[in-house]
Amino acid sequence: MKAIVYTKYGPPDVLHLKEVEKPDPKENEILIKVKAATVTMGDIRSRSFTVPLSVWLPARIIMGLRRPKKTILGLELSGEIESVGKDVKLFKAGDQIFAASQVGYGAYAEYKCLPEDGPVSIKPNSLSFGEAAAIPIGARTALFYLRKANIQSGQRVLVYGASGSVGSYAVQIAKYFGAKVTGVCSTANVELVKSLGADKVIDYTSEDFSRDGDTYDVIFEAVNKSTFSACMKSLKKDGTYLNVTVPIPGVRMLWTKLTTGKRLILSQNSPETPEALNFLKELVEAGKIKVVIDRCYAFEELVQAHRYVEKGHKKGNVVITMERNGES
Repeated sequence: MKAIVYTKYGPPDVLHLKEVEKPDPKENEILIKVKAATVTMGDIRSRSFTVPLSVWLPARIIMGLRRPKKTILGLELSGEIESVGKDVKLFKAGDQIFAASQVGYGAYAEYKCLPEDGPVSIKPNSLSFGEAAAIPIGARTALFYLRKANIQSGQRVLVYGASGSVGSYAVQIAKYFGAKVTGVCSTANVELVKSLGADKVIDYTSEDFSRDGDTYDVIFEAVNKSTFSACMKSLKKDGTYLNVTVPIPGVRMLWTKLTTGKRLILSQNSPETPEALNFLKELVEAGKIKVVIDRCYAFEELVQAHRYVEKGHKKGNVVITMERNGES
């Protein structure tokens, strides 16, 4: 089968097309013919090995000291099940699914095996394969952190980076839970964030959210581009600060945790289970959330897609389609 692989860390050009062995499903696994995948910031960081200095060594040990241990990137996908292992009960050949491949990567390939009890769910009928592939990481991350914050109806939530993949879902999911949402984004994305249901949108190029006097029960930092001091200024005394990109607290964060009643929830992996995907599928089918697609690239254009995402200005999600016939 064809796959996009990388054998050393570096710029997008380290990615190249290669013939690799097609996987066989184990007894508890499903074999997926991949129809679409995405380019996430997680893929970008893994390919370039751009990680915080505080976790550089453990990350290098996990991912590969001299070269990547897992040579096929891709964290989320959608596709059709081609075959199943003999012990599989939940799925059958022909099922259309969407899934996260977070632990093992591997979505940048024509086929991928996943355990049936992993983060796999039947694809919503209303979505294309490309749209469905853009749910398992961004939407699941937003849901995970908002649940961690114990979000309640009537709370005030600020989402910084509201036009990105995680942020666009955070706005919609927070609204689903009954929150009053303020989104922060650039001028070009104000109308998009309004269309997602945000009650208020702040253009960070012309306005500092921390200076308008508003305070929030939850501040969701989806891109780590605001300052911690600004967020603390706008967070209520018993509020919750969520940051999906910072894994280890700095001195200022530790001091805040020790001396205030504010909660800080930093980067951590969400559970590798189907529960969240099943829930998100229900929200999609009920019309409560929609998928924002910025650009679509063909499989052979994956290097260009990485170049685009690496610039850090994508709106929502960037999709990779495996077939040119419109099936994705």
